[in-house]
Amino acid sequence: MSNRISIAVDGPAGSGKSTISKIIANKLNILHLDTGAMYRAVALTALEKGISISDVKAVEGLLKGLDMVVTYEDGVQRIFVNGIDVMGRIRTAEVSKAASDIAVIPAVRIKLVEIQRALSEKYSLIIDGRDIGSYVLPNADYKFYITATPEERARRRLKEQQSKGLETNKSLDEMVKEIIARDKTDSTREFAPLVRTEDAHYIDTTDMSIEQVVSAVLDIIQKGKQ
Repeated sequence: MSNRISIAVDGPAGSGKSTISKIIANKLNILHLDTGAMYRAVALTALEKGISISDVKAVEGLLKGLDMVVTYEDGVQRIFVNGIDVMGRIRTAEVSKAASDIAVIPAVRIKLVEIQRALSEKYSLIIDGRDIGSYVLPNADYKFYITATPEERARRRLKEQQSKGLETNKSLDEMVKEIIARDKTDSTREFAPLVRTEDAHYIDTTDMSIEQVVSAVLDIIQKGKQ
């Protein structure tokens, strides 16, 4: 009998799901898979090759020659595309926008989901994204849907960028509009959209600290083990 555990964490952009998932992974001594980073890696590759994200055929052609390997070094996720570590170049605003757009292409999702499912068969994982509980791991042991108001998510995104020393000319209002637009893109795409599954635990983090969210998630998992 396998002792592997799978935890699916879904939610919109800026909801804090990656931050929470990383902490939970550390607390439970399991691995965290950031699926958003995988889509960013594909988007970065397309941008660097001068391929238009809206050119579906060109993106599908890119996928045929794209070798993506996800590894862990001391519990930290690394992504290699065609043998090159891309983690240091995927967190720009340009790549973020391109990742959201490229994620609506079914061929991209199919390729990356194959990798994600294979990893879940190999490791105990907490995976965050937008279609984990509904599509990637429909039989996950635990499912969570983490969200917050667009305004709060925009504030967090600006704060995150500033803490990383990334320059941004955007106002809070502009960031809110971007967040709302991305929510629409993610939730209305035809293939594996962002949805809250009926069996997912819903957590609105708008007025919660990171510690409070972590505590709520761990409490649910501990109760499930009893």
